[in-house]
Amino acid sequence: MTADPTRMDPSALSHGAPATAPAAEPSHPPTGIAGVAAIGERLRTGIRQAMQIAPERLDLVICTLLAGGHLLLEDQPGVGKTQLARSVAASIGGHFSRVQATVDLLPTDILGATVWHAGTATFEFHPGPVFANVLLADELNRATPKTQSGLLEAMQELQVTVDGHTYALPRPFMVIATQNPTAGFDGTYALPPAQLDRFLARMSLGYPTPNQEAALLRDRPAPSNQAVVSLDELTAARDAVHRVAAAEPLLAYIVALLGATRSHPLAETGASPRSGLQLLAAARARAALQGREYALPDDVQALAFPVLSHRIQPVPAAPAGAQDEVVADALRQVPAR
Repeated sequence: MTADPTRMDPSALSHGAPATAPAAEPSHPPTGIAGVAAIGERLRTGIRQAMQIAPERLDLVICTLLAGGHLLLEDQPGVGKTQLARSVAASIGGHFSRVQATVDLLPTDILGATVWHAGTATFEFHPGPVFANVLLADELNRATPKTQSGLLEAMQELQVTVDGHTYALPRPFMVIATQNPTAGFDGTYALPPAQLDRFLARMSLGYPTPNQEAALLRDRPAPSNQAVVSLDELTAARDAVHRVAAAEPLLAYIVALLGATRSHPLAETGASPRSGLQLLAAARARAALQGREYALPDDVQALAFPVLSHRIQPVPAAPAGAQDEVVADALRQVPAR
């Protein structure tokens, strides 16, 4: 007799190493914007203890987390991308998993597999590392397109389908992927548009300042060993962010920006409707972090480059930096309302 693996609850299993310390003590989840702003400040403090990072980049990470999105870190090796992912996971006290992408990595190495147990004569689903609160997909562009595509359903629908059975992922769930530059690096596969469009934001950490690098040499930091926010608090904060007001003129402004990217002569494909949803979610998160119950065009403008530029597919003859140029022109041409 074959067991039905859909009856299992993989999210209740131990799917990866827990954060380096127990989750934060239970507390009353925030009920308003003031609570979200307080959570944001605690996250800033916790992550800064583990690494040197510019304030504007840290705020983008926290906006992505609160908006329920995924983050793509694109930079040279050795600048702290993995450290950042581990620090985010530790700060929220959730389960953390890491996948090192290589050319021989298979989708089942990420999602899990159904295994036949001869002793019990049953099939059993063994969850993969994707069953975590924070999944670090390290050097994702070293994996083949087939393996990259294994994350599409997980990132968009918060579930995975294996052997015809669907399993819900733990909540909250966030993918932080790192990507090596493709120029001069053999064995990399550029992420296709469908994969890029799943990431709410893309950013580069860059090199630290001389003072920051000297501090790194003096006292090498480790990921925070104490959760500063519980998973329940994070879930409640995400709900509060979703309730941040967005007036009709602001929605029209976002739609006009998306349209401007699609009609730009340097863009073969402009920003997708999904990018508009994620830009609005990020703008709401930024407003909440600043203690506002309403989003402004300023929030949209501050986040337009990291949210939109990686989704622009330039025309073949476009110069380097065309994606940023498309977004910059859209911001310049479309009046804020």
